[in-house]
Amino acid sequence: MKNYRLNRLFNRKSGNCFDVAIDHGFFNEYSFLHGIENIKNAVDVLVDAAPDAIQLTIGQAHYLQSIPGREKPSLVLRTDVANVYGKQLPRALFSRMIENPIEQAIRLDAVCVVVNLFSIPDEPEVTDQCVQNILKIKPEAERYGIPLMVEPLVFRPNSEAGGYMVNGDPEKIIPLVRQGVELGADIIKADPTDHVEDYHRVVETAGDIPVLVRGGGKASDEEILQRTYGLMKQGVKGIVYGRNVIQHANPSGMTRALMAIVHEGAKPGEVIGLLKQA
Repeated sequence: MKNYRLNRLFNRKSGNCFDVAIDHGFFNEYSFLHGIENIKNAVDVLVDAAPDAIQLTIGQAHYLQSIPGREKPSLVLRTDVANVYGKQLPRALFSRMIENPIEQAIRLDAVCVVVNLFSIPDEPEVTDQCVQNILKIKPEAERYGIPLMVEPLVFRPNSEAGGYMVNGDPEKIIPLVRQGVELGADIIKADPTDHVEDYHRVVETAGDIPVLVRGGGKASDEEILQRTYGLMKQGVKGIVYGRNVIQHANPSGMTRALMAIVHEGAKPGEVIGLLKQA
């Protein structure tokens, strides 16, 4: 059954996946809401652009799943909520999983569930909570055949970065990715390395578990297209982008451009024109 759901997540022809994440409202940060203030409109725009999947929360999944017909993106369900993204961190950090996540995923007809694996400087308790979340959800995911996407995420020190900033050091990313695999991930969703040409090392350490790359912070059109092209050449199986799509002036055009790179191997120069199309 797990493979049947994976068949709905990964593109039949290319074997790759483009998942657009618009689950940012779960994390209680005002800046994360830019582009998804009206979640129904955001979902409608993305459905029309036809990525492989849209990543949503339990409170917003109905905007996707209530759309009639078979030709729509698959649902990836976010199962954990955290308070670790602010410029000023609160006194106590947490990463909490929703109750009965697999049961809720089945009811919503999700093809996959996603859970974080944080590594935050001087915050081992948050990593512990993440590990406990994964240990709890994995047996249930196996029992009901729901693929588990683990999201290893290495932070830079908050005092240094002034808020949510990821660490692109391969020596920090690689062991956390490997831990996610060892904990039972069916899919890994990881940050890009500082140098794109190093990313094959992340793919290698994941073994036969497919790696999807996070988009991270907002970047220029040229940078995000070039980075995506380079990452696909490093052996990744796709991307999970959020703000670089939903905060773009033309989310539909950006989705189509990225889909061409992920599924057709198109070069950035061949698709940048799609960003100017309505």
